[in-house]
Amino acid sequence: MTSERRRQAWLAAMPILFVALWSTGFIGAKFGLPHAEPFTFLFVRFVLTLALLIPLVMLLRGGWPQGPRLWGHIAVSGLLVHGAYLGGVFYGIYQGMPAGLAALLVGLQPLLTAALAGPLLGERLGRLQWLGLVMGLAGIAMVLGGKLDPGEMLFRGFGLGALASVMVALVGISLGTLYQKRFCTGMPLLSGTVVQYLGAGTLLGLGALLFETREIDWAPTFLLTLAWLVLVLSISAILLLMALIRRGEASRVASLFYLVPPVTALEAWWLFDERLPPLSLAGMAIAIAGVVLVVRSGPQSRSR
Repeated sequence: MTSERRRQAWLAAMPILFVALWSTGFIGAKFGLPHAEPFTFLFVRFVLTLALLIPLVMLLRGGWPQGPRLWGHIAVSGLLVHGAYLGGVFYGIYQGMPAGLAALLVGLQPLLTAALAGPLLGERLGRLQWLGLVMGLAGIAMVLGGKLDPGEMLFRGFGLGALASVMVALVGISLGTLYQKRFCTGMPLLSGTVVQYLGAGTLLGLGALLFETREIDWAPTFLLTLAWLVLVLSISAILLLMALIRRGEASRVASLFYLVPPVTALEAWWLFDERLPPLSLAGMAIAIAGVVLVVRSGPQSRSR
């Protein structure tokens, strides 16, 4: 294989690699949470990530956001995209929600974002997108109907608190995506991520201080999981995203995000023997198809 073909193969594989890396965040939560409470876990993760990212920004001389107003908007987007999202997901998994189910629920983010884009950004949905929204909601109802027994869920596995927490994560990342699109268009990607992590880390640190014991079991499993989440997810995945955007591949990344739930479900089945009954598997397929319809059919601006 020539160097040019290797380069093309690498470029073609980059979006898939990004999705594969992103999906491991749910698995990392499952491995690490037995050793630390969720807000404490995330606070430590963000501190270590910032300790690596800030020198990297200075080394690359990428520049910082211009003006305190943009800094404030980026920090708010970080509170939603990272703080509410990761805090909700980690708390839900900490309360016993299966990692695959958590990934599926927050994987509906493109559906909710598309639904909110109309009133918040003046975008309207086409017929295929509305069909996708209906399919996504029907699919998730099937997943929950096949997976959860209302008479048992309060006493086994996880309860309504875990479900509500993951719903907070879904709303947080959806609103954060729209907020970032509306107010953070001038954000440098790498240094902007630093500001987002600063905002999210402050929120999660406050949560750990107020609601948790902040005790950590520094077992080898926790250390390895923390290293993976910091180096591979918070650093490498972000740099990979930067490379994709620079090569005009951002749309491919967006279209492949719907693969995160099934990839996570496969990982959870292999590592933790998490299983989904046939009704839930069918619901997952319908929900993913709904997300595909919404993502592939871009919203249209309202005519004035």
